Amino acid sequence: MNIKICGITTLEQALAAMDAGADLLGFNFYPPSPRAISPKTCARIIRGLHEAGRRPQTVGVFVNMPVAEMRVIMSACRLDWAQLSGDEPPGQMRQLGEIAFKAVRPATLNEALAALDAYGRASPPALLLDARAPKSYGGSGHLANWDIARDLARRAPIFLAGGLTPDNVADAIRAVQPWGVDVASGVESAPGVKDPARMAAFVRAVRTATL
Repeated sequence: MNIKICGITTLEQALAAMDAGADLLGFNFYPPSPRAISPKTCARIIRGLHEAGRRPQTVGVFVNMPVAEMRVIMSACRLDWAQLSGDEPPGQMRQLGEIAFKAVRPATLNEALAALDAYGRASPPALLLDARAPKSYGGSGHLANWDIARDLARRAPIFLAGGLTPDNVADAIRAVQPWGVDVASGVESAPGVKDPARMAAFVRAVRTATL
């Protein structure tokens, strides 16, 4: 089970997430988000991780950003993945190639299947399924629809996001059987402030559920 801790804003948070056992770290480049950071800060964090001998998979989270600008950030920060969390059309994702995957917030199974058809990748993660929340591009803390997620996970390897916490992630895994889980607000003491104890508890809950 792949664990992504998203919305990292400091090197201390990144190191604590790695100590907890995270597989992937997400960095948010959407300015309205309380977890947004600058490319300069992200590059400094990743450099610090490498200097500490830590080399996690790293994900840039983008919302409706031009492809050229995303490419500049990806290169400058040495990011592995681009997560498109806005209203990007399929063609924009294809321009980025195999490094990109799409976050979707379907209201129905039909919407989820249409998104899989339009954006689904041959290799995992095919999609990231998040909660549908008004005026939000993720990180809302709302719970995703696990019934839709379960049906989608039977067809493709997905990340499950949306309202996951140390208390409910084991139930989510058992219900959905996703390829990976993604958490942001569920391991925070305040918006944008990751709690090392909650991150460790989240990872323990995931590992216990997948034994």
